[in-house]
Amino acid sequence: MDHQGSTSTRIALIDGNSFYCACERVIQPALAGKPLIVLSNNDGCAIARSNEAKALGIRMGAPWFSIRHLESRGLVARSANFALYGDMSDRMMTLIGQFAPHQEIYSIDESFLDLGGLSDTGQEIGQAIRHRIAQWLGLPTCVGIGASKTLAKLANHLAKTYPVLQGVCDLCDIAPERRDRALALTPVDAVWGIGRRLAPRLRAQDIHTALDLARSNPRDLRSAFSSTVADTARELAGEACLDWQDHPEPRRQILCSRSFGQPVTRLDDLLQAISRFTSRAAEKLRRQGSLAGTLQVFARTSYFKPGRQHACSAVLPLTPPSDRTDRLIAVALAGLRGGYRPGCNYAKAGVCLMDIQPTHAQFQYDLFAPAEPPRADDRTMLALDRINARFGADTLQIASALHDHDAPWLMRQERMSPRATTCWNELIEIRC
Repeated sequence: MDHQGSTSTRIALIDGNSFYCACERVIQPALAGKPLIVLSNNDGCAIARSNEAKALGIRMGAPWFSIRHLESRGLVARSANFALYGDMSDRMMTLIGQFAPHQEIYSIDESFLDLGGLSDTGQEIGQAIRHRIAQWLGLPTCVGIGASKTLAKLANHLAKTYPVLQGVCDLCDIAPERRDRALALTPVDAVWGIGRRLAPRLRAQDIHTALDLARSNPRDLRSAFSSTVADTARELAGEACLDWQDHPEPRRQILCSRSFGQPVTRLDDLLQAISRFTSRAAEKLRRQGSLAGTLQVFARTSYFKPGRQHACSAVLPLTPPSDRTDRLIAVALAGLRGGYRPGCNYAKAGVCLMDIQPTHAQFQYDLFAPAEPPRADDRTMLALDRINARFGADTLQIASALHDHDAPWLMRQERMSPRATTCWNELIEIRC
């Protein structure tokens, strides 16, 4: 692909269609054409729906107990398989990144590309991306192209909505009157960054469509609403206002929590769960090159079940800030022991890392705190992460996080498909 040519701003948004359901169909092709949903943690409610499931009237977030009767009409439900979805996402983003020098991964199934300077038409690039992802991964996608991120997002919505576009909508390559017509067909609550909460207030100002918003005065919008709404209007008018991020910003908080598959009463089981959650949070912390200065640990019973009610929470300082799994677990377990109450049926617990800072920040150390090895001499966590990255998650674990496969705090996932791309023991078998 020739990278010389027009330097006008062209931004593409590539989005996986019903991504979780599409991943399930990759490893189980027999699900193609069937109404399919993916359930949330503990198989609670629908978090992804195929078009066929939507045609049955299943809404996003519908509780499983209220729709399971639709199995008689062919509905198939799968437990969320985030190991599979994450791996397929990594593969898809790698393919997308081959088409342009600048890429911003926006979510697990969405990625922006900067097409400025590429001589190929938007249709050529978009169809090439769709074809390669479909051929190499088996995932369906749509591509939207515009002069700003918001227009690219809107174009992607149009590409999904109108089959005649064949999965690619390029708002940069059409006449202004046709672009205005496309914006006029888009309700204001469907505009990226607006949503349902702001839409009623905008309609009260006689702003009903994306075109109305694009033609509004940004200064008036900033005064009546916020700078975000004003920037959205400018983006819809073709002015790129949103910063380009080649790498995602570090998280300011890292939370890892779960609802348990069964009630947890024993302290040992609760400590296992917290050790596991803290290990996950610590991995994410190191991945973004940060240290945590504060840790919160919490556990609570269910408000909706009979029995003794209790909720405990502890916010604990980390002096000096740390990213070591062993140290974070030690602090979390100490906080949990202080709040635990025997006789309670705990339903949920978690850990939140806060006061997150870059590893190169300067800290005021506590003279009376136990000495921690200098980071330059500490290769334990680096070795831990490399081994788990190479041989699979949880190959090496802190001892307190070890657990049986029937531990009561594990999520209920009765309908989970194989982790066919990340687990040797669950590879797809092909027999003649």
